[in-house]
Amino acid sequence: MILHDLLTPDAVLAPLKVNGKKQALQEIAVRAAANTGLPEREIFETLLQRERLGSTGIGDGIAIPHGRLRSLDKLRGMFVRLEKPIDFDALDGQPVDIMFVLLAPEGAGADHLKALARVARVLRDRSTLERIRSAYDASAVYAILTENPAKAA
Repeated sequence: MILHDLLTPDAVLAPLKVNGKKQALQEIAVRAAANTGLPEREIFETLLQRERLGSTGIGDGIAIPHGRLRSLDKLRGMFVRLEKPIDFDALDGQPVDIMFVLLAPEGAGADHLKALARVARVLRDRSTLERIRSAYDASAVYAILTENPAKAA
């Protein structure tokens, strides 16, 4: 599975204007609900509950909010580039401007963990990250994230 399998063009938000972590998760839940057909509130609560366990901000301005949803049929991703960085309680204390949200079916197990690892690898690639941060709009970001399946695998 590659990022292309997790993302659809309409699951890329760039740039998204928010003022904080909670608002970012709310906006993401709205879009994820439209993409999955699941209730917005369920998605928001799942993401918020995971953040309460510890921040998904992994450093270098990147966060990977994730959660498992009983009603979800398959792994789904959503990419967000924020208009301006926000405090996300990241491990390195730096604000976050790049988010990849991963939603998984409750029984996804190892697939969920493999997808998280793959997303982290792609986003830790300095040249990819630079290009994403420089991209003008969502379609350009989507093209970058899905252009080279071998690199994203």
